[in-house]
Order: sequence, then C-alpha cells, then structure tokens
Amino acid sequence: MGAEQRRDDMETAADSISDTAAFRMVEHVLQSVSMDPFLVDPSDREQYDILLNILDAVKKRSLDDEALLVTTLKALSEAVSKIDMMYHYILLNNIFGMCIWFFQRDTRDAYLDLITRLAAVADKYLRECLQVVVNNFTPPGPLVPYMEQPRWIARKKEIYFQLHECLKTISDTVPLAPRMLKDIIDRSMPKLFDNKAKMVSFVECMMGLDTDRMGDLIGALLLAKVVDLLTELDVNITLEDINQEEHNKGIFDMELEDLDEDEDGFGQEGTKVLLGGNACAEKLDGLMVVVCEHLKSCAEHGYLTKEFDTLKTIFRASLLRVHKSKFAQFIMFYACSLDPEICGLEFAIFLTDTFTKKEEDPISRMSAVSYVGSYLSRARFISADTVVGILKRLVEWCVEYCDLQNKRGTIAKPNHQIFYATCQAVMYVLCFRLRSIMDYPNLKSELFHMPFGFLLTHPLEPLKVCLPSIVNEFLRQAKPAGLFTAFVDPAFEDAIESDLSRTFGGVNRLDVFFPFDPYLLKESDRYIRPNFEYWSMVKTTYSNDNGDDDDDELGDIDAPGTNVGSLDDDVEIDMNSDDGLEYSMNKMSITPHRPFYHPMATNGDSGLSMPARIRPSVSPPS
Repeated sequence: MGAEQRRDDMETAADSISDTAAFRMVEHVLQSVSMDPFLVDPSDREQYDILLNILDAVKKRSLDDEALLVTTLKALSEAVSKIDMMYHYILLNNIFGMCIWFFQRDTRDAYLDLITRLAAVADKYLRECLQVVVNNFTPPGPLVPYMEQPRWIARKKEIYFQLHECLKTISDTVPLAPRMLKDIIDRSMPKLFDNKAKMVSFVECMMGLDTDRMGDLIGALLLAKVVDLLTELDVNITLEDINQEEHNKGIFDMELEDLDEDEDGFGQEGTKVLLGGNACAEKLDGLMVVVCEHLKSCAEHGYLTKEFDTLKTIFRASLLRVHKSKFAQFIMFYACSLDPEICGLEFAIFLTDTFTKKEEDPISRMSAVSYVGSYLSRARFISADTVVGILKRLVEWCVEYCDLQNKRGTIAKPNHQIFYATCQAVMYVLCFRLRSIMDYPNLKSELFHMPFGFLLTHPLEPLKVCLPSIVNEFLRQAKPAGLFTAFVDPAFEDAIESDLSRTFGGVNRLDVFFPFDPYLLKESDRYIRPNFEYWSMVKTTYSNDNGDDDDDELGDIDAPGTNVGSLDDDVEIDMNSDDGLEYSMNKMSITPHRPFYHPMATNGDSGLSMPARIRPSVSPPS
C-alpha cells in the first residue's frame, strides 16, 4: 500500500505542482540513484522506475499521460547537469528513442528543448542528440499512409520547422555541431531500396535546413547528397517495355500513339509505359518535386543565385559525365528557368567554357558540348541573341580546329570526336532555333557571317560523320533560309549512316546523347513543361505560318529520346594531339553496354503529356 501511495503521489505531483517543485523532485530522484545499485534505497529505486515509465519511448499515452510527460520533460531540462551516463543510461535510452510524430505541439517543444540542452553538455551527448533529431526527419511507418491528408500535411510542416529550429539552436550553441551533423546526415541518407515515402520525407526535411544560417554551414553538402541520390536512382531506371523495333528512323521521326481508352491521351495507363513498374522512377519523380520546390523557394526568397553557384559545382562533379542520367540533370534546367537572365545565361556560358578548355578531359568536353546543344535547343527561356552568341563560339572553335588539322594534313578519321560532336551540336541547335533567329535582322546577319561553308565542306567532312537525321534536318532548313547554297554536295541530302558516322559514335553512342530530351516523370513534369521546347512547337524554315504545308511531315511529332552511351571502346585516340584528346575512351565505365532510348512526350493541352506507345528512332549501333 505504501508503494502504491508513493507512486500516486509522484504522478499527481508531477502533473499539478509548479515547474520548480517538479524540477526539485526529478533532481532528487536522479541524485538518489547516482551510486552503486546495491547502495540505492528501494524507495528511491521505485521513484526512478516511475520516472522511466513516464519516459517510456514506446508507451501509448492518453492526454493525461502526455501532460505528465510535458511536466517531466521540462523538469529534466532544468536538471540535465544531474544526468549521468553511467547511472542513467536507461533513462537516456528512453529519451533518445522517442518519436516526436506522435506528440502534441507542447510535448514536442518540451522534448526538443531537452534535446537542445543535452546537446550543450560538454563532450557527452551531442552525437546522440543530433542523431535523434535526424531520425525524426521521417514519420514512423504507421503514419506514412496519412501523410497526404490535409491535417497531416500541416502537422508535417510544423514538425519540420521545430526540427530545423532545434538543429539551428544546437549549431549556434555548439560550434562542433555542424561538422558532426554532416557526418550523421551522410550516414542516415536514404538508400536505393528504401521506400518512396521515407526518401521524400527525409529529403524534404533535410532540404529545409539549406537556408539562412544552416545553409551557410552545411548547404553545399545537403545539396550534393541529394544530387547523388537523384543520380543513383536515375541510372537504375530501366525502360524494358519500350518498343525498340524501328531503329532506322532519324531522331526527329518518332511515332506516339495514345491509348484509345485514355480520353485525354495522357492518363495513368500512359505512364505505365514510362515507369514500367520501376520503383526507382517513382522515387526519383517524388524527389524531383522536392528539389524543384526547394529551388522555387530559393527564387522566392532571393537566394537562388547563391544556390545555383553551389548546384553548378555539384553538377560538374556529379552529373556532367554520367551519360546514363536521364532526368536528374533537369534540376539545372529548372533552376535556370527560374532566373533566365542570370542563371540561364550563366549555365550556357559555363558549359561552353568547359567544352573549350583543353585541360578538361575529352569525355567532359564532349558531354559539355552535348549539354549546351541540347540546352539551347530545348530551353524556351534562352534568348535568340544568347543562342547566336554561343553558336559563334562553337563555330569559331571548329574553324580553329580545322585550321590546325590543315597544317597537319589530317583527313577524316575517328579521332576527331570532339570536333564532330561540336558540329553536330551546332546543327542540332539550328534545327530548333534557325527560324526564330531569322526573325531578328541583326542576329540573322551575324549568323550568316559565320563560316559554315568552310566548316561543313572541310576534308574532315562533318556532314558525312554526324548523325544523318540531324544533318538532313539541318540541310532541309538551311536551304530555304539561304544560310548556304553552292557548297552543299547534293550527295549529303537524304544521307544514310556512313561507316565514319558509326565509328564516330561507337557501340555506346555518345554522339546521340541529348541530355535535355523530353522529360517523362509524371509528378515533376509540371515544373519542366512550361519552359520546354518540344519539336512539335518548332517553326521550321520550310513550313508556312499556317502549318498546312504538305511537305511538313514534322509538325505533329516530337524528337525521340537518345541512346545514352559512351564512345566505342575500340575507337583509336591520337595521344599526341594538341586538342586535348589525351584520354583513353575505353576507361569509361559509367555508361551502359546497351543503348537506352528515351520516349517522347507530345505537346498537348493537358498538363501531363505521356506517350502510350513509343518507337524510339535512333540509328543502330555498328
């Protein structure tokens, strides 16, 4: 009876007496058991057991129980100096094992205040405190199905805010905290096979730290970790269900057939062709939404430019050379679309500078020129004068390269991959942008003064080596535009793929790497689509403004995706060349052995354009 009375007295007191009295009671209990267990008075042991029960991490609590917990947590916060790891390790385990997602707002505040104070205890609990906060980035499994309900969406934002404030306070109090937090986040990052809900919740909460003070301390690391996760998911996406029958079509020729049973043509059934039940694609889609929302928030709060500088460095290190990446690079595209005048222009210049630097390895240079060609073609927010300015740099580089080869007496052979990639990028951009450039007399004049005649009739014969589909479309538009006339050999028209072209590309064809081909992830498509140029939108020089030209076969189709690959391992490299080709192409191991073909989305009035049936159209590897 006496023991029961003491239990009732303590619980009642902790629930109703002042905070000062509760602190004194908890302090006494902690001190009374801070000795050899054999020396502890049984009554004190019982009081300590009651304290442990109140703080049981897995206990289901009524409202009264939670009120008792709040009082106890506040008392413990005042008595942190009395907590000893040796004598109170069970108490600490209970504290560090708690999940705040089941708590009410006042309870979460009291608990995180205790964690903050424990973290400040010198050389004792910092790592455990940071770890428990990071553990709470994701809701427990039983709550995951409810996370999309309005009530839980609001509660999730509130919890994230509380976690962020807790980490900021700890970082301000303990100088070592940000460095330790980096390591903890690194170890706690979601893995490839974690479920989508866990990935999205963790990254969403983590990205919330990339602001203000915490962003200055660990922002670059957070963004780099997210990009690494996006890339890992991206390269593990396989689209085995895509029909790859019609390999002989050019890259501008692709058939998209909507499902008959899908009224708008872009419903759930269409997405199954893209995702093919691939969990990685679904996870990547959700994470892309989180990252795009983060970038949007950066733009709204005026620090997108700073974030973009970090993102650009990460892109250079983690994405530029990964030719299996199909969607992750669109974080750059979206960031640029939010600020075309600064970020959009800066990205184009950055890619061009990377390409022109001889100290860069050839794979990076070829990737950079492929990126800039695809970017200028697809980014609707890039102005015509920027396009012409970049094209001028690319053409000037090609002419200088030709002059160098003239001095050497070089003929067309497969060790000029960077040159051919650049010529192809120039022609590809003009396929998309030539008509729009013609609308500006000054830009048209500048374009017409570029030495295309010298370049395209050079003995290196880029018209015979580059992809026939691009060459044909380029010539088809260049002729009515009057870009050139006399120097084009009629034999180039309707060209078929030559041996030189196949050798230039190799088995895993980097020459058909167009990184900003149409975006095919359903949830995040809404961030990309408004600023993306689909082939069906392009006005060509050979079609009239009314769009009823019988010869215009391309008015209602989009360009297909690309085979993501590297150069053929058997391609010979001139190791003595001065143009920077001092790299063995057969050392590339980041590209697939089998071609990857992107399906395309048509441009429709509906928000999400998904092909129901896809026939990729890329020339076959040799």
